[in-house]
Amino acid sequence: MPNAKDLRSANRPDRERSPEIDEDVTGKELDRATQHQIKTLESRNAEWVARHLVMAGRLIDDEPELAFQHALAASRRGGRLAAVREAVGLTAYAAGHYGEALREFRTYRRISGSNVHLPVMADCERGLGRPDRALDVARSEEAQDLDAPGKVELAIVASGARRDLGQMDAAVAELEIPQLDINRAFSYSPRLFRAYADALIAAGREAEADRWQKQAVVAENALGQGVDEEPDIIDLGWDEEEEAREEAERRRRKDRASGAAETATAAAGASAGATVAASDAGTFESAPPADDADEAVDTDLDDQEAGYFESDDAESDEDSVEQDELEFDGLNGENVDDLLSGQDSRED
Repeated sequence: MPNAKDLRSANRPDRERSPEIDEDVTGKELDRATQHQIKTLESRNAEWVARHLVMAGRLIDDEPELAFQHALAASRRGGRLAAVREAVGLTAYAAGHYGEALREFRTYRRISGSNVHLPVMADCERGLGRPDRALDVARSEEAQDLDAPGKVELAIVASGARRDLGQMDAAVAELEIPQLDINRAFSYSPRLFRAYADALIAAGREAEADRWQKQAVVAENALGQGVDEEPDIIDLGWDEEEEAREEAERRRRKDRASGAAETATAAAGASAGATVAASDAGTFESAPPADDADEAVDTDLDDQEAGYFESDDAESDEDSVEQDELEFDGLNGENVDDLLSGQDSRED
């Protein structure tokens, strides 16, 4: 159903109206960081953008195409906000519009300076039939700065790209990263274990794959899926050599700490003696007062304007866009490159 409050069709008959917003949506459901960005808009536009973003997040799993339309509606009045471009990218990706998603993620990266969506960008390259470019993204310098979950997601995408190219052994090797630990379970471990098992099967190593598939189930149980509070890390096995190394490291740290304490004690005694001697000679001076300028430094950065980051991506728009590309109103011809999260990379 079109949104009756969207009057765009009166001025632009070639445009469809925005989708209807549920009556219970206020826009206040968004996280604080996103709300902070939206407050920079005029009040009426801010409410419009916020409510459409909430709808996009509500529908992305079950109705990704409709979620994409809501994100597009938000971009028509808030297209300069990083959170809005992120929402358009994620919903476009979920709906299978990989060209649109890739351009939105590039714009998000230019605005925010964040590479958090690098794995999804690589998967968009796969979706556009360009596994070689997906591997280029995985080998990029920016990929080295991802956190552990991000590196896992990127490795899974790279493994899929290798399989797209028929390189089955290389697909297995892409997943043999430090995070692949059969004795420990992190939040990303079940997904990584299953991806590794699938790669092993594709390479004809079914016996090894069965072990990892079983361990994926063990990891899920250890992490307590469906339980509100999940541990960050769970030991799934006992490694005698690792425990011996950890114990040796603890002893070395303890010895270093003891030596440092003795050195500090001796230095303090020597310093005290020197101070007494200088005082007796009438040359001891008190420490100068702290610089008042240091106290005047404003450490509250909440209201500081974020810097603008230029993209280092020289890809052309034509490289990324699909044939059914949708134009965006109100963006003055811009490229259409922590609202929505948790979108899994596309797997074979």
